[in-house]
Amino acid sequence: MASHRRPKQPSRARVTVLTATAAAAVALTSQTAQADPKPGKDAVKEKVDKLYTEAERATEKLNGAKEQQGKLQKQVDALQDRVARGQDELNELRDALGSVASAQYRSGGMDPALQLFLSSDPDDYLDQASALDQLGAKQTEAISDIQAKQRTLAQQREEAQEKLGDLADTRKELGSKKREVQGKLAEAQQLLNTLTAQERAELKRVEQERADRAQARAELAAKGSGGDSSGRESAGRPTGAAKPASGRVSSAYGAAQSKIGSPYVYGASGPNSFDCSGFTSWAFAQADVAIPRTSQAQAQIGTRISSQADLRVGDLVFFYSDLHHVGFYAGDGQILHSPRTGAVVRYESIDNMPYQFGVRV
Repeated sequence: MASHRRPKQPSRARVTVLTATAAAAVALTSQTAQADPKPGKDAVKEKVDKLYTEAERATEKLNGAKEQQGKLQKQVDALQDRVARGQDELNELRDALGSVASAQYRSGGMDPALQLFLSSDPDDYLDQASALDQLGAKQTEAISDIQAKQRTLAQQREEAQEKLGDLADTRKELGSKKREVQGKLAEAQQLLNTLTAQERAELKRVEQERADRAQARAELAAKGSGGDSSGRESAGRPTGAAKPASGRVSSAYGAAQSKIGSPYVYGASGPNSFDCSGFTSWAFAQADVAIPRTSQAQAQIGTRISSQADLRVGDLVFFYSDLHHVGFYAGDGQILHSPRTGAVVRYESIDNMPYQFGVRV
């Protein structure tokens, strides 16, 4: 007969241990959750600013790829036009050669000695023979011309094919850079969306106050207050009013000032929105001065100005080690630029970014 035993109950000590373990796990989970709180607005702003910087860096590479695409497209179009014209010239040479061959066939179908023997006018025949010799020389020359044209045409076609390959690679790079920029901007927006409306408004207010102070200082500099006529201080810091280097720079800077408040849009070069190098290149274009499209290329023109103390209003100023940002010097330690996504053309302190050097166009 089977025995029926009641299951052994856990001891009080064991229950106590299990309860304590569960409580510790709950406490640990609670502490972990508390240790990873929602980032505050300052932390979000720092991350967003970093993403905007990365997006602008990618934007300048995107601009470079666009510029390269434009150049390659022009080269391809020119080469294809040359190939088409060369083919027409080759066809004309072939037609001319065909005419020569037909003339020879019509006049030279009989043995020359027999033609002379049967000719009722030997002098006339000799004249025809001389003409045939000339036709032969023209035929040889035509064949030589055709062969040369064929070689040139083959080279042009090969060159056009290579350029088409380069163009395809550049378009692929263009798409990659565009996706990179869009990805950075989307990530930044997602971070901003974690803030409350009040926090976003506070960040905007602080940024606007900073822009207003920068504009006030730039306007004072334009009026000549705060420094001498050279726009320099003995401490080596630019201040006061500094005269533009030339009339065309003054015109470009005036055009730039007329766009204060225009939004930053990556890849844009005016007239209603701009990225940083699109802003500077557009402004100089209004003064009938053509400068390169990208900030890195703009950094290679004009006269380099290393010291901030030597800057003049209208000089181009470059920032970051890879020179991916550019603006205008505005006097009194301020710049005028198109900053980043979410901002507008505005004045800002030159100290807000790592200054590298200036360029006087």
